[in-house]
Formats: sequence, structure tokens, C-alpha cells
Amino acid sequence: MFRYLSFSFLLLMLASCGEPATPAAPSAPDTPAASVPAASETDRINAWFDEKYEERLQFSPISMTFQGRKDRYDELDDYSLEAQDAQLAWMRASVEEMESLFDYDQLTQEAQTSWDIWKYQYEQAARAAEFRLNGFVFDQMNGSQGFLPTFLISFHNIEDVNDYEAFNSRIAEAGRALNQLIERAVASAEYGVVLPGFALEGVIEQSQSVIDGAPFTDGDDTAIWSHAKSQIEALVDSAQLERPGAEQLLQATQTALVQDFAPAFQRLIDWAESEMDKVPEVSTGLVSQPDGAAYYEYRLANQTTTNLTADEIHDIGLAEVARLRAEMEAVKDSTGFEGDLQDFFVMLRESRDDERFYYPNTDEGRQGYIDDATAAIENIKSLLPDYFATLPKADLVVRRVEAFRERDGGAQHYYSGTPDGSRPGIYYAHLSDMTAMPKSELEVIAYHEGLPGHHMQISIAQELENMPRFRTQAGFTVYSEGWGLYSEYLASEMPGTYQDPYSKFGQLTSEMWRAIRLVVDTGLHAKGWTEQEAIDYFAANSSVPLTAITSEVQRYIVMPGQATSYKIGMIKILELREHAREQLGDAFDIRAFHDTILLGGAMPLHLLERRVNQWIAQVKG
Repeated sequence: MFRYLSFSFLLLMLASCGEPATPAAPSAPDTPAASVPAASETDRINAWFDEKYEERLQFSPISMTFQGRKDRYDELDDYSLEAQDAQLAWMRASVEEMESLFDYDQLTQEAQTSWDIWKYQYEQAARAAEFRLNGFVFDQMNGSQGFLPTFLISFHNIEDVNDYEAFNSRIAEAGRALNQLIERAVASAEYGVVLPGFALEGVIEQSQSVIDGAPFTDGDDTAIWSHAKSQIEALVDSAQLERPGAEQLLQATQTALVQDFAPAFQRLIDWAESEMDKVPEVSTGLVSQPDGAAYYEYRLANQTTTNLTADEIHDIGLAEVARLRAEMEAVKDSTGFEGDLQDFFVMLRESRDDERFYYPNTDEGRQGYIDDATAAIENIKSLLPDYFATLPKADLVVRRVEAFRERDGGAQHYYSGTPDGSRPGIYYAHLSDMTAMPKSELEVIAYHEGLPGHHMQISIAQELENMPRFRTQAGFTVYSEGWGLYSEYLASEMPGTYQDPYSKFGQLTSEMWRAIRLVVDTGLHAKGWTEQEAIDYFAANSSVPLTAITSEVQRYIVMPGQATSYKIGMIKILELREHAREQLGDAFDIRAFHDTILLGGAMPLHLLERRVNQWIAQVKG
């Protein structure tokens, strides 16, 4: 799983669902759509896209920070409903302006794709606005209780005194932003949206951990206070600050934390505690929420960029589970294990003290995981040139999730670096409970989150030249997560990977995990499955530790539809690869195919399919 971190901005700007009708595409990806010259019209619209994208970025100081810029470095986003309305109105006006100023038929095919994505993003943002009260503003997986401290500590880079003063301003701004989001959560609750107990408990626990300690209470320094002190000392050590000035700046930090930051977190804790009496006895999906069926239909379209129904996705999942069970049986037999597949699942799950399968639940074990994940990524780097013509320039690091947001069995995830490479991409792992981190799955997760997965896809997109800037930052879950899962499979086709049968089983477990998601997500939100029924189905078809299974199912409950994007996207990419291979025969080049997938940035699946077909026609031509 990866995260684009300006979540309110991207919720509106990068929403993606449905499959709107688009004008018919010509056959070659880099030639004009008609026989008349198109460079002038394409140059004009590309300049317009960059101008409009700059306007769009002004809605989100956070997004600018993630792109390595220091514009409005002392501000955070406006999370009010009024701000969302203003953003949506701006998007609508931009589409109307585009359609009035430019002739679609006079554009190159690449520029036509840019047009289609720009309009698509608005259409899906407008659709998302219809359901703005249906989603969870806070839950154990998402929400500013974890995002804001992470952003301030890990992404607000402090190089000089001005940056530190902006840091102080943003601490105060965090209180304002959090209060705006609490107001939205209150509105959703009044509408009838009820969070499950585990989600509220997660919000309370995470929020409390942010403000538990100095300077808020007695005890050790909190993460953000420790970070502030270390940054002040760095400025003093670099002679940018004298000691009296340093003490004044740190005092300003403490004031902002105590007067603005902590009260908002306490208000969130109080609100979450007040909601606990509404918690249902049995957790299930959207079937129990207002307009649940309509909201889930929207979420499936949003996350898959297709018109697949819940029943169709459920059936795809059942078929994939059956196929993968057969492959798992073969690998299980190769180990010499005596017993059926379910026995094998239990053996792997219960061998927590066997260092063949698990790292020690110690600091040494946690460092061992980070070291081995880094080694797996370094190893596959040497193989990539045989499969990719274009490689990312940005570096990648593996880190443990910060303590204030770490969860036992939480999903590993990726945060993108800056477009200029000044900040590397980060693969984060939850390591608080090493019994939820089997060694057999280390390799496959490293390929998914790192190389050739999210880090490669997102970094290449951000590094694209001669492409409108908004295309380099676009995000579509089904594309990115589909690529991540495809990368796991692609790695199995490379020499020297998954050589241990348990690692191969781990690769199949990971793919099975995503197949199970199709069944469980639709089961929870369309068929009325309970949390326990979903856990039981998951455990019956996977060796994933029960801690991780529970965490996963609870994730699906609070993020409806998101879990379906992985397998749907992977299936489409594999279908397109096989179609290209059949059409091109000996002319098929895997490196060129991957360039075709990656060098346009993220996009909905129907536009990706069009792009591949244009490439096929170009090669044939």
C-alpha cells in the first residue's frame, strides 16, 4: 500500500471512479490525432495544464511540501467543507475553460490523454462530493491523528531558522486543521455514520500517544517535542542560532504545542470516547450505514476505475482463490510437509519461535528485518535493466513506522520522495509485533513497496519530463496498487528471486491475500458478512498470522472498496501484457511494454488499455 499524503487535497483532486465515455483514440501514442499539424495546439494546452496545476496546488500547502517546495511553508490545508466546495467549483471552471479554449481533435494522443485525465478527475471529485458525509474522517488506519505528527516530523524539512519558524506556525495550524476535521466527523455522525469500536479505540490510542509525555504531561519527551529539540540543536551546531535565540524558538514551540496542538488532540479523544456508546455489538460493512449500497457502488468504481459490480468482483475473487490454492498445494508438497494445506497454514502461523520463519520479537529482530528487506531491494536492482528501459533516479530507504502510529500487524506502506530526489522514497514497516511479520513474506513485500513496485512507479512518474506536471503527480489506486501486485509476480520471473520454497509460498500468499480481498471486501459491504466471518474466510485460505488478518479485515471495514483495487489492477496489466505479446510476437519487448505502462504516469484502466493499444499499433506501423 502506498500513500499520497495530502489526503484532503487528493480526496478531491485525485478522486477516480466510473468509466466515462471518451473520444475515440487514434493509433499511435505520439502522433497527432488528425493529419493536420498539432504541435501548436498541444504546446498551448500543455502550458495551460501547468498554469492550472500551479493554481490547483495553491489549495494545498501540504502537497507543495511533499513535492519539495517551500511555498506557503508555514501553512497547512484548509479542511473545511467551504474549502472543498471552492476547490470543486475551481475544478469545474477549469474543465469548462479547457473545453472552450482547445480543440481535442487537434491534440497529440498524449495530450488527449492529459485532457481525458484532467476532466476525469473533476468528474470523479464531483461524484465524491455527493458522499462526503458517508466516509470515516478518522479511523485506526487513516486520519490526521497520525498524519499531522508524521508530516511535521518526517516531511517538514528544517534547514534554517525560517524553516523552524514555519514549523512552529504549522504546529499551531495543526490545531486548526484537526478541529476542522473534527467538525466534519461530527457532521458525519449526525448523518448516521457509526464507527466500529476498534476504529474509535485506534483513534483514541494513537491520539493519546501523540500527547502523552513532555511537554504536555510528566514523562519522557513525546516524538514531536524530541524532534523539535533535535532540530534546535542542529541549528545551534551549524551556527545558525545562538543559544538565547534557540531557547526563545523552543519556547515558542512549547507554547504552540500546549495552546493549539494538544487541545485539538484532546478534543478528538473526547469526541471518539463520546461515540463509543453507539458502537454496534457486531462489526460489519456498509450494509449498516446510511445509503450504504449506493456509497459502496461509488467506492468500487472509484477504486477500480471500472463498472464491475460487487457480485462480479466477488466471483473473480472466488476463482482466483481456487487457482492460487492449487499453486500453494504444489509448493507445500515441494517442502516435504505431511498434511493438507490447512495444516501447512497452521504450522507456519504457529511457528513463531522458529527462526526459520520469524524474526525474534526484539530490537535485534526488528533491525534484522530492516537489513534483510534492504538487501532484497539491493539485490533486485541489478536485475532491473533487463526488464526496464527507464529506471528511477530517486533513492529508497526502509524504515520502521514511528511509535505514535505503529500498530501490531499493520500493513507496510510507501511514502513517495520528492520529484528532485532530495528526499528519498520511504518503505515503512510496522515492527511492534514481529510475530506478525513472517520471513516468508519479507521478499515479496519489499518488491511491492520498493522495487520494482511503488518506488519505481511513483518515482518514474515524478521524474517525467515533457509531461504536464499534474500527470507526474496523478494518483489512481487501481493503477498504483495493480502495479505493486504485478511487480510481485514480475519478480518471480526474474532469476535469483523466491529461491527458498517458503519465500515462493510467501509470494503466493501475498497474491492470495489480494484475491481474498475481492471476496471479503464485497462480502462485508455488499453481502452482510460480519467481521468474524471475514476473518474466518481469510484464515481458511491463507497462512497470514491471525494478528495481521484481524488488522486487515478491520482495514477493509473502514476503507470500503480500496482492497479490491490490487487484484483488479494486476489482472488488467497482465491481460494487456499478454495481448501485446500475442499481437507483436517476436517484436514484443518487455522493456518497451513497461515503459508504455509507466511513462504516462498513473491513469484509469480504460485509458491505460488505450495507451497500450496505441503502442502496439505504433510498433506494428
